[in-house]
Amino acid sequence: MSAATLPDLLRRHPFVAGFAPAHVDKLVALARAVAFGRGDVVFREGDSTHEFFLITQGRISLEIQEPDDHALRVQVLGPGDEFGWSSMLADRGRFFLARALEPTEALAFDGPALLEACRADTGFGFAFIYRMLGVVSERLLATRLQLHDAYSLRARRSGA
Repeated sequence: MSAATLPDLLRRHPFVAGFAPAHVDKLVALARAVAFGRGDVVFREGDSTHEFFLITQGRISLEIQEPDDHALRVQVLGPGDEFGWSSMLADRGRFFLARALEPTEALAFDGPALLEACRADTGFGFAFIYRMLGVVSERLLATRLQLHDAYSLRARRSGA
């Protein structure tokens, strides 16, 4: 991890912009630093992993695996982005494959622990879930745009 302390990295991350200081402190207590090497798969579609990540350095590709083993890249994320929102959905698998495109550092949070913190402090819970809805809507838009591009290109090639 870089020379900055974990609390400093979290406080500078755009995801927590506008959070009350007590809410940031709550996240600091739940955070741990993680690192991924180039090409590392963080999780696969359907995995039942339970971590949410805030990227501090590097790049992560979110992909959909197609049946022919081809990957459709939905979005490339970098410092200031987040991924793994499905960790907040108990007993649900991942919706994408996440792969490090280069050495990447992030802050990781246990989804069930985050969910419990949201239940215990509804002010924190509202702020966190509201921000998380922004992440989900961004992923939906990115997926929609990539699918539109992929299928409109195929339609043009086929003469449709």
